Amino acid sequence: MLPYKIIQATTSRVPILVSVPHSGTSFPEEVIGDYNTSLLQQPADTDWFVDLLYDFAPALGITMIVAPYSRWVIDLNRNPNDKPLYTDGRIITALCPATTFLNEPLYKNQRPEVDPEEIQRRLQRYYVPYHQKIDELLTELKTEFGKVLLWDCHSIRQIVPTIQPQKFPDLILGDADETSSSATLIHTALTSLRNSSYTVNHNHPFKGGTITRSFGKPAENQHALQLEMTKVNYMDDTETFYHESRATRMRLVLRNTFEKLIDQLAK
Repeated sequence: MLPYKIIQATTSRVPILVSVPHSGTSFPEEVIGDYNTSLLQQPADTDWFVDLLYDFAPALGITMIVAPYSRWVIDLNRNPNDKPLYTDGRIITALCPATTFLNEPLYKNQRPEVDPEEIQRRLQRYYVPYHQKIDELLTELKTEFGKVLLWDCHSIRQIVPTIQPQKFPDLILGDADETSSSATLIHTALTSLRNSSYTVNHNHPFKGGTITRSFGKPAENQHALQLEMTKVNYMDDTETFYHESRATRMRLVLRNTFEKLIDQLAK
C-alpha cells in the first residue's frame, strides 16, 4: 500500500490542496505485531473520519491527499528530527510515538521509545513520500495558477488533559503565528469560520504542525493553513461514531470557507 492516497478534483481544478495526515488506521505488516493488541482495535489518537468529513472538496475542484497509515506508525505532522513543536510544557508525542496522548504504552514490550534505526526506516518509507507528494502537488498547482493554498485537516478530542485542562474550542485555525499564509487568506478563512455558530481560536493552543510550517511560504505565493476541530462537532458525544447531522452542519461551514478562499485566490 502506498503511504498516501490522492483524490483528484472531480470538476475544474482550483489552487487548493487538502491534506489529511492523521485519519489512517492501517499498520504495516512488519510492525503490527509489536503493538498492544487492545489499542489496535481502536487507535485512540486517530483523527477519525476527517477524510469522510472533507469528501465534498473534490467537487469544488480541490485535490486531496490522505494518509492510510496510523499516526502511531509515524506522525506525518511532526518535525522529522523530532524537534518539539511547542515548549509550553504540554505532552507532545514523538515522531514515532511509544505512548498515546494519554501516556499509555503503545507497544507490548512497553518500550520508552522507538529505536533510531527503525525511526529512519519509517521516515524513508512513509514520511518522506507523503511530504514529497505534497511538494509535487503544490508545485503542480502553483505552476498552473501562480499561487496555491495547502489546507491541513485535523481533529482532536474535546478534552485532552495532557495538553490543557479545559475543553478545546470548536475550531482552531493555525498559521504559525501568521507566517505560513498571507494576511488576506488568513482573514478570509477566519471571517468565514467566525460567521458560524462555532467558537473559533486563532493560533491557540495550536499554531499548525510541521506540514503547515514547512510548506507555508507566502513570499513564494505558496500558503498553508491548519484547521483543528473538536471531534464532537462531527461525531457523537462519545467521540466514537460519525454523527451525520453534526457532520452536515460542519461541512456547510467548511464548504462556505473553501468557496470564499477560492474566490480570494482567483483575484
